[in-house]
Amino acid sequence: MIWAMILAAGESKRMGKPKLLLPYGEKTIIETIVETVVSSNVENTLIILGSDREKIEEKIKNSPVKIVYNRDFRSGMLSSVQCGFKAVPEETRAVLVVLGDQPKISADVINKLIDAYKSTGKGIVLPVYKKERGHPVLIDVKYGGEVENLSPEVGLRGTVYNHPEDILEVDIETPSIFQDIDDESDYKRELKNKE
Repeated sequence: MIWAMILAAGESKRMGKPKLLLPYGEKTIIETIVETVVSSNVENTLIILGSDREKIEEKIKNSPVKIVYNRDFRSGMLSSVQCGFKAVPEETRAVLVVLGDQPKISADVINKLIDAYKSTGKGIVLPVYKKERGHPVLIDVKYGGEVENLSPEVGLRGTVYNHPEDILEVDIETPSIFQDIDDESDYKRELKNKE
């Protein structure tokens, strides 16, 4: 069983307002991401919430996702990943870590990573565009304990760097894998590109 974990707990400090609640087409950024993930080949989806929890919950209340609250969200993204690994059930084989601020990620990209994982058995599957790695990242649960013990200074990259022999890079035809929205200029760029 493969679970998606959408990271949506951040404080949007660089944006200065809750970025996941900003309009993106006819929906918000977070609704767009959730819809994409749920329509992909992942079997289940959990979403890690922290800052602006109630407002985000209200937007996704009708989505088939499990909500997990990260009380330690101010510690940064790694704390949300660790929270998510603790929350997935025992029978989970792998976790797909999805950034909540990448609304251009498509179900096709997600499905490519899942197919690559299932066909190769590699424990860490990364999307690559023009030799540059991005997100989402698929991680086998055999690394769950290691992820839970990583330090914030190292972050999730710590696990990736520790196991080069178990990494599979999957070529993706779109730069969406590293187009996240951090600030107002990113947001304007993504809205413009969406038109």
